Amino acid sequence: MSKRELKKYIGELTKAQLQEQIVDLYDRFKNVKEYYNFAFNPNETKLLEECKFKISKEYFPVNTRKPKMRRSVAQKFIKHFKTLGVEPSLIADVMLYNIEIAQAYSSEKLVKQDSFFVSMLKSFQEAVSYIYDNGLFKTMQPRIDKIVDEAVDQNWFNWKGFDAVLQAHGIQS
Repeated sequence: MSKRELKKYIGELTKAQLQEQIVDLYDRFKNVKEYYNFAFNPNETKLLEECKFKISKEYFPVNTRKPKMRRSVAQKFIKHFKTLGVEPSLIADVMLYNIEIAQAYSSEKLVKQDSFFVSMLKSFQEAVSYIYDNGLFKTMQPRIDKIVDEAVDQNWFNWKGFDAVLQAHGIQS
């Protein structure tokens, strides 16, 4: 069904029928329920805390299991936050936090997988682009600079890539 057909169908419904369909969607689909819960009670602070806790568990598990170090966990949260319409500065905060917690981990434990460093550079590229596009660079610059410095200090094999990301946006580190 196209968007145009959907609009026509919705236009033909009575108010009661439309309300009934929305309630049915709310009951059936978790995403719809999450959207409406967030729309009417946007507790961004709680959402952010839960997100950061789950990201940190990827590197510093609360039990004795081995750290998984999955970038995908943070990416799912970021995508979900964008869908919900969370404030861009909070999304940028999560993007940078993901890299910062990974750097904290790599400062304590030796990471041998090149894929870890490549994925952190990709996360950094996405974060800087998002921050730049949303006009948040001035407020986030100290954290961005610290991430670049930490990559250099830890001698990440791709540390020059972090500088290159900033230069691509016309920013000197």
